[in-house]
Amino acid sequence: MLRPWKLEIQLDYTAEKAIYLQIADAIIADIQSGRVKGGTALPGSRALAQELKVNRNTIVEALNVLLTEEWLVSKERKGTFVADTLPSLVKDPASNFSVTTKDKTLNVFRINFDDGHPDSKIAPVAELARAYRQIFNRKARWQMMGYSSELGDIEFRKSVVQMLNHQRGMQVDEHSICITRGSQMAMYLTAHCLQEKNKYILVENPGYKPAWKAFEQTGARLLPVRVDQDGLVIEDVVAHLKSGKKINAIYTTPHRQYPTTVTLSLQRRLELIRLSNVYGFTIIEDDYDNEFHFGYRPVFPLSSFTELKHYVYIGTMSKVVAPALRIGYLVSNDTTLIDRVGSLRKIIDVQGDVIMEQAVLQLIKDGTIKRHLRKATHYYKSKRDFMAELLKKYLSEKADYTIPDGGLAFWVVPRMKVNWEQVSAQLQTKGIKIITPDDYSFDSSVNGIRLSYGSLSEEDLERGVQTLALLL
Repeated sequence: MLRPWKLEIQLDYTAEKAIYLQIADAIIADIQSGRVKGGTALPGSRALAQELKVNRNTIVEALNVLLTEEWLVSKERKGTFVADTLPSLVKDPASNFSVTTKDKTLNVFRINFDDGHPDSKIAPVAELARAYRQIFNRKARWQMMGYSSELGDIEFRKSVVQMLNHQRGMQVDEHSICITRGSQMAMYLTAHCLQEKNKYILVENPGYKPAWKAFEQTGARLLPVRVDQDGLVIEDVVAHLKSGKKINAIYTTPHRQYPTTVTLSLQRRLELIRLSNVYGFTIIEDDYDNEFHFGYRPVFPLSSFTELKHYVYIGTMSKVVAPALRIGYLVSNDTTLIDRVGSLRKIIDVQGDVIMEQAVLQLIKDGTIKRHLRKATHYYKSKRDFMAELLKKYLSEKADYTIPDGGLAFWVVPRMKVNWEQVSAQLQTKGIKIITPDDYSFDSSVNGIRLSYGSLSEEDLERGVQTLALLL
């Protein structure tokens, strides 16, 4: 059996650096100096704790750092050893996390906690390709080569409308919808066709900044509305309405609020609808991940309430199939607004991808989409449960979180105030990217982060959560 080396270190209990980091850095220094070689056995955590006269948990923390940073490797039933390939000695350019181009530096991360992307590996690519080929084999394929409606293929619109009416309790028709290239285009069209000069739009804080930018491009001024465990705070909405400012609309994600994943309570839903009707502002409802729900069924949209007079409902099929498939839609009970949307759409993009719409329509009709959603929902539920176990294992004593009943992300709030810019910078040196609160808040009052799990492997999820836990 390999004999472990004896670690010689003087711990400084008055230093700012934590004891476990002093131990980790001392081991790294021994490795870098050549005193110990790859494959050398490390003393056991209990023996090391006795030797250094520290708590065993401190040693475990130090070892976790070294394992995460790949200075050490753990071998089942054998122990912990110095890695044969060391982080600071790797010369292969492919191991770097940044690629420099002529004009800018493009960061490439091994682990990216995005805002909730699906896993492209389970996308029904083969079925979509088959449907695409079959369309080109049709006798009337030449008819699709010409121009179509700026609102989208009529049969595809009818299919989406049927889904909205049957599954989401809405009462709309094919003349109330515009198919777009993703939900962001839907947001842009809504902002430019709805917004008037010198008006205000209410937005959730924290919230979805790409939507805010679409509104700000029109000259709109944004007013923040706080979010708590029951969704957006109605008292803030009322305060803004009574301030004398002309509120034109409110942008909200009531089903699973972005980024916190909370659902707007029924009482607040009804009150928001009442306020919209009384004050005449439009509710812009972004239902960005309705499909992935692990409970009995998702909550119906605000736009399904027949008493609501002014709404725009935005959804996407990009998460249903794959992010690269840019198909979104916007629906409104204001036919004049839909006409304006169609006119603007025709200026910036004469029409959508009619052939792709036909291919997806075929997958809807033959049941492929339904089967894929059933499979994907089971897949993401398993991933959510795995992520919940990781958070319990590594963060239960450091942060609060709730297990979401759907979607592809958790909202995690540390119990102590965190310098997220510093944590983010440290994570990036380890090839891990997170979205910091600056990316979805008005100010520094937000202390939580959104940790997605949809597109990451279980191995990457554990590595990412474990590394984050060490830094909190």
